[in-house]
Amino acid sequence: MILICIHGNGCLPVANHMINMTDLNAHYINYRSYRGIGIRTYMLCLYSLFLTFCSYALSSCSGCSNKNNGNIEITEDHLVAYPGRTFSYKDKFNDLQSKQHEVASRIGLPHPPKDRDEAASMRKKLVEVKTNENYIVDDLTHSVPYLIPSAKRELDAIGTEWADILQRNGLPHYRFYVTSILRTQEDVKYLQRSGNINSTTQSCHCYGTTFDLAYMRYDKVTRTRDYMHEDNLKLVLGQVLLNHQRAGKIYVKYEWKQSCFHITVRQ
Repeated sequence: MILICIHGNGCLPVANHMINMTDLNAHYINYRSYRGIGIRTYMLCLYSLFLTFCSYALSSCSGCSNKNNGNIEITEDHLVAYPGRTFSYKDKFNDLQSKQHEVASRIGLPHPPKDRDEAASMRKKLVEVKTNENYIVDDLTHSVPYLIPSAKRELDAIGTEWADILQRNGLPHYRFYVTSILRTQEDVKYLQRSGNINSTTQSCHCYGTTFDLAYMRYDKVTRTRDYMHEDNLKLVLGQVLLNHQRAGKIYVKYEWKQSCFHITVRQ
């Protein structure tokens, strides 16, 4: 077995030969200059150079994986996690569109608003949804931030339980994103043209009973070094939704292509 290593003096011993490595930026070795050492030794030398450059590159980027929260530098050592048991979102959150639409049309707005103007005329039956300490209303391009009162209360209850779980487990406080709320028929048509396969003319979003929560985007509120992975935050949010689903308060559909939980209030 031939030993290959890098010495501090910049020389590489390969078998009984010394190869000068003062220029560490070199990308190759002139084979003709070292043809006497044999092709196998030469190849091992190239391999050693390759490993050397890889090691140098990795050491140069050793801080690349660090996260930064404002002016606070954090590393993998500050990773914390919710200890809840994982489960299949696809299996648990599979309430059919027909079931959600039935309850939405029964308890929601009397009919889907045709456009934004008609939606504005229905605001006496709706409550505005605003960003608060537990969730952020995203920049809505195909919906408006209004829900019927019971749906707004349910969204707030989800946010409160979410915050409670984080606090009870000594975890940093995050906010989740509300990405879609009340849609008009006009909004639905725009979404269909854009290729959203989950947007239908019988959309539950048109009744003010339904909202979507992103499961891979979160906003860290507490300025601490500890942080959580998105998958673990998804588990926290999923656990809250599972609790409310089991209590008969909501229907939930896991929409993995849109990276969101599609939620319709049941009462």
